[in-house]
Amino acid sequence: MKRTAKTRRSWSGPPLWSYGFRPFFLGAALWAAAAIAIWPPFFTGEIEIPTAFSPVDWHIHEMIYGYGSAVVAGFLLTAIPNWTGRLPVAGWPLVLLAILWAAGRAAVFLSAKTGWMPAALLDTGFLLIFAAVAAREVIAGKNRRNVKVVALVLMLAAANAGFHIEAAMIGTASISARAGLAVIVFLILLIGGRVVPSFTHNWLARKELAVRPVPFGRPDGIVMALSALALLLWVVNAEWNLTGTLLLAAGTANFWRLSRWRGWTTRSDRLVLVLHAGFFLAALGFLFAGARVFAPSLVSPATATHVWAIGAIGTMTLAMMTRATLGHVGRALTASRGTQFVYLAVIAAMFARIAMELFPIVMLPLMYMAAIAWVAAFAGFVIVYGRMLAEPKRAQAEG
Repeated sequence: MKRTAKTRRSWSGPPLWSYGFRPFFLGAALWAAAAIAIWPPFFTGEIEIPTAFSPVDWHIHEMIYGYGSAVVAGFLLTAIPNWTGRLPVAGWPLVLLAILWAAGRAAVFLSAKTGWMPAALLDTGFLLIFAAVAAREVIAGKNRRNVKVVALVLMLAAANAGFHIEAAMIGTASISARAGLAVIVFLILLIGGRVVPSFTHNWLARKELAVRPVPFGRPDGIVMALSALALLLWVVNAEWNLTGTLLLAAGTANFWRLSRWRGWTTRSDRLVLVLHAGFFLAALGFLFAGARVFAPSLVSPATATHVWAIGAIGTMTLAMMTRATLGHVGRALTASRGTQFVYLAVIAAMFARIAMELFPIVMLPLMYMAAIAWVAAFAGFVIVYGRMLAEPKRAQAEG
């Protein structure tokens, strides 16, 4: 059976299809740049696209369920072989998964012509099929500890289906938008809670420093449960006082978790430091969302969600995409100037987007500034990492 599996998964074709992170990280970055490049003129009515969604809903959907689902797929298709010891999904199965994701983007873009139902079936089909693939790998590898990650992918698929239905029936999809964002934020807390202290521990060990991050324990599990409850209530009703209280508590608790991981000691290693920055912004998003409940005149809904959507998700996904690419293609685990530019650009996009709410008189210029910074971040990723993703792995990592 091992020989059969090895034969079935061996791939002598283009390196792009040898590992899940390659096509999905590249596709995610290209789509993140392209979708935001056309977003401001679409929003202002300067251009039209044939989607059944409103401009705002198309923007939200394609960032959460378009870009977000591609990064989740790329990360899990890369992480699951490490968790299970199985060979990665490669070759034609990977090609078909990538085509299905791209077809979903096209279907949503053209949904005004094709109808919302065919677009919904094709778009949601990607996440359902990917969840089935991930479940097969986890179960076959007897790695039941990570079944919960597959469950989160299924939740993302359900939220995506709900987005299509809600938008078609009501005209907007605010609940499903929050649901999708909440799932990805929780994935950051779950996966980030593993990789941030782990990579920090490895860095401190290489530097022969005595301090170490505090390992995951029962207090971390309590914080995760609190965060899940806060996010669930936020999805159901973002305006309840109880929702605001739990969001503030969860944000504070996640800052406490982060403080135990010794992030300040890694400031000379930008690949590690940016992971702490991404988790910091995820915790900060809870505080903004909670503050929105009690101080609506000071914190707008857009400010709260974009701390998560641009800050936490943008920063953490780029942090994982850059590090995973370098490690898996055999490059040195160091942040080049181009890589550091990518990190700074996405954080600049977050600040520009928040400034839109503070300075409405210059809202439109700030919208374009935020879009330009975001596009620069992901176009920069493609420029720096695109060739690496398409080339064979080097024989040995350089550091």
